[in-house]
Amino acid sequence: MDHQALLAGAIRKSLWRIMPMITIMFVMAYLDRANIGFAKQAYQLDTGLSDAAYGFGAGIFFIGYALFEVPSNIFLYRTGARLWLGRIMITWGIVSACMMFAHTSSMFYALRFLLGLSEAGFFPGILLYLTFWFPLAVRARATSYFLVGAPLAFIVGGPVSGLLLGLDGSAYAFGMHGWQWMFLVEGVLAALMGIWVLLRLTERPAEAVWLTGSEKTALANAVHDEDIRKIETGPVGILATFLDARVVFLALIWFLIQICGYGIYFFLPVQISIILGTKVGLAVGLVSAIPPVCALIAVLFVPRLSEKLRERRALSGTVLMVGALGIAISGVAADQPVIAIAALCLAAAGHLGVQPLYWTFPSSYLGGTAAASGLALINAFGNLGGFVAPNIRVWAETYFHSPHAGLYVLAMSTGLGALMIFALQWFGIDGYARPHVSCNAPQVQGTSPAKPEVSENALDLAEAE
Repeated sequence: MDHQALLAGAIRKSLWRIMPMITIMFVMAYLDRANIGFAKQAYQLDTGLSDAAYGFGAGIFFIGYALFEVPSNIFLYRTGARLWLGRIMITWGIVSACMMFAHTSSMFYALRFLLGLSEAGFFPGILLYLTFWFPLAVRARATSYFLVGAPLAFIVGGPVSGLLLGLDGSAYAFGMHGWQWMFLVEGVLAALMGIWVLLRLTERPAEAVWLTGSEKTALANAVHDEDIRKIETGPVGILATFLDARVVFLALIWFLIQICGYGIYFFLPVQISIILGTKVGLAVGLVSAIPPVCALIAVLFVPRLSEKLRERRALSGTVLMVGALGIAISGVAADQPVIAIAALCLAAAGHLGVQPLYWTFPSSYLGGTAAASGLALINAFGNLGGFVAPNIRVWAETYFHSPHAGLYVLAMSTGLGALMIFALQWFGIDGYARPHVSCNAPQVQGTSPAKPEVSENALDLAEAE
């Protein structure tokens, strides 16, 4: 069997074996950080928490997250993904379950902060883990499968959270509020998932029992060769990475993308309930799943379109600009339910659709310890947008005395992020390995000097089977 067939077969098998577990992990992670949005109305009613306190508590998660992000990813790089990702999931599951005891604002703040500390390093850790397995030419596709977990958390978690919230006052609640059941059940599920990761996650291609010896060699060498080239051209060391202009610029873009996402999702159930004129429950949970369905379609479609067009920078900027327009329209047409929900669908699709393309920019530039620290730094700074988003939205609505002012601020910040993606051309970053190959075939470097790239048919096989 030739080199291209071996590499394509190894990629195909690895996608099937690794990505389902990774996707489920992200479903649990996203659900445990965003389920506070489903509980907002019931939780505030039972605890007397103000809107300002809710916004602060929802956002303080990202302060704890940002503080431990870089150290966490360095620990993962040195101790291994299986041990560290399993530890992350178990600890955040326990803390999330403890949210059932958050009856005061101080307890709410403390547990949200601890939840951020517990989950720190998960997202960049997964991105780093994917660089161990997949060459750059197929990494956007692999990342899109990982990011599917975010909309699935709303598609599946929305109705489930709605049902658990509906237990409030029923004979099956055993004296607990519905929001307490929601935090308990979803937190325990995350901890159980962490135990599964400790038992089953495979570290690197050399340990994959589902690959033949030749496939292990082909895949490991392809990834290694790319990493060596990035180390030769990118920053070396943690400090150099932190001071690198490209890394800083990419972190600013991710910050704006995160403001977009969390500004939408933290308030999505409440916004849907206002549009529908009903309280949060099963009906709102079901309708709240519609924008994430559109995001799910976008995150799978956009990377495929990028591979066909051989374009990432302009396409990702355009997709994010569509998201900005969707946010703005959802405010303008708030009194027209169909248009408002359709606009939220555009916003969700733009926010998530851009992400698999965006993460090819830093991963095409950073390698080795620079990748571990750089990806973590970008995500840490970007996730401060999760703190800013709910607070700036509440501030704008209060300051301008308009329930839609926060949406317009989110739309402007998202549009700025799109413009900054277009400006990446000035930094020489487009998310593709060099040199290009002709036609539509993404290039995957291997170990055979005579056949350094994967053919179009080989990539199609890895994608389709």
